[in-house]
Amino acid sequence: MILNTTAVELSLGTGGYHFVIFNYSNKDKELEGKGHIMKLRYTPFQLKCLTAEEEDSPYHELFNEFTGLNGSVFIVGTLHSMLAPLASMLKWFKPSLKINYIMTDGGALPIQFSNTVKSLKNKEIIDSTITIGNAFGGDIECVNIYSGLIAAKKILNSDVTIITMGPGIAGTGTKYGFSGIEQGYIIDAVNNLGGTPFIAPRISFKDDRERHRGISHHTLTSLSKACNTKGKLVIPYLTKDKDNLIREQLIAKNLFEKHNIIYEEGSDIIKALDYFNLNVSTMGRDLKEDMDYFITLGAVAKSTFLYLDGEEDV
Repeated sequence: MILNTTAVELSLGTGGYHFVIFNYSNKDKELEGKGHIMKLRYTPFQLKCLTAEEEDSPYHELFNEFTGLNGSVFIVGTLHSMLAPLASMLKWFKPSLKINYIMTDGGALPIQFSNTVKSLKNKEIIDSTITIGNAFGGDIECVNIYSGLIAAKKILNSDVTIITMGPGIAGTGTKYGFSGIEQGYIIDAVNNLGGTPFIAPRISFKDDRERHRGISHHTLTSLSKACNTKGKLVIPYLTKDKDNLIREQLIAKNLFEKHNIIYEEGSDIIKALDYFNLNVSTMGRDLKEDMDYFITLGAVAKSTFLYLDGEEDV
């Protein structure tokens, strides 16, 4: 075999594996199925996909006839580690909810790399997946976020759709140099098509890096600079000192004016994860080691559920 060993040599976290480039024992492989849209375009590994939008797709006309999302609910996150807590909390609240997942191309590109997605589908927590951009392998393939949103509404009939990148995030320690900045323009896309965006902030007090203390600079930059429309930004109730720091961060970035801020309890996330027997982690820290991160996601899911259930006008 010929292997790509770069990730291991760089000691990367999420992507720290060797990847097979060529197997001398299996020199030929036919790509079966229809499709004329290429992903990983103009690379030696480009592959064809039947995207939902293209002319050979049974859904082609649906995209031409589309008029709006009619308020459909989308939770816009960043890190892939947000997916399991959000989905499990929603399902714990209401088992009949139809929850689908859009994976962007901000992290890993093959959805098969995600053990989280496999687990959530096996446990019937999420129903279907959509891969957009150069991400591939979802139940539905789409060219971009706009058509991905339409597919979630019109093809999958989602009650709620969670949007994050795949495993791994690119970051440089600079204000704008991170792939999670996509959160800003995804919120705009949801609003532009008439949907309802709930925002999952990245909050932690266990990260050694000061720029990720409290509300991560990734979230602050995305919501203050990259996003041009309003979303429902859910903030958890934590301890007084932590709540005060988060409030100061929100004020400093003018986010009380830019977005609709909702405060919510999120501690039931512990019960939800235990109920579904899910072992979660973020940046190498598990539930007990970074409780605030997961309580935040519990709060986002609870606020979203209350909105869907008509119990809270937010």
